[in-house]
Amino acid sequence: MRKKIVAGNWKMNLNKSEAEILYNDLESKSYPDDVEVIIAPASIYLDSFSNASNVSISSQDVSANSNGAFTGEFSAEMLSSINLRFAIVGHSERRTFHKETDLLIFQKVEMLLKHGITPIFCCGESLFDRESKNHFKVVKSQLSQILSNLSSEDFSKIVIAYEPVWAIGTGLTADPQDAQDMHFFVRGLILEAFGKDISDKTSILYGGSCKPSNSKELFSMKDIDGGLIGGASLDSESFESIINSF
Repeated sequence: MRKKIVAGNWKMNLNKSEAEILYNDLESKSYPDDVEVIIAPASIYLDSFSNASNVSISSQDVSANSNGAFTGEFSAEMLSSINLRFAIVGHSERRTFHKETDLLIFQKVEMLLKHGITPIFCCGESLFDRESKNHFKVVKSQLSQILSNLSSEDFSKIVIAYEPVWAIGTGLTADPQDAQDMHFFVRGLILEAFGKDISDKTSILYGGSCKPSNSKELFSMKDIDGGLIGGASLDSESFESIINSF
């Protein structure tokens, strides 16, 4: 059975006091045994929260470099040294605002795997791509590096997050069936590359304005294994409601 996952990406939000209040609230709650709860605070809070026991902590990014003169960046080895288990890579905001390429994102994946950290690999199309009916082609291209260049053993350690760019922070949400269609497509690509066992076991999350009002319907889809949650993860009640939507 695939792992159910709800991951909260806090992005560049919350001062230290606010972050601590939210973290302590989430850490104190009880969650379903079959759901992995992950939060991704801003990088300056990661060490403070790294001893969490009830939630897992994720970085929002990582450097593609192992060490050296890369001011402002942090390495997979650094994340590993504070016992982080997850890191988000390829988020649409990194692709758009920081011009990250598929090759660079693949290099980040390699670094994370080398240091025993699970990549949450993001992919997804723009509104233009969707309206041009190129959405499947775009997502396939974004996945091509990890599908072609990773061993089956390494790929089995990855979580995929499908995030339609046009639905992030806009309040728009993909129709549950449209989201399911893309998740089914991605699972099919994994099947072609690595076989049925890995395809069946890979968790694919939906990330695109998932909130308490739509999470249950989204999570009921056969190939949607949870969510990468943005704004709704900043409110503990909303986030907890999403976690209990399976």
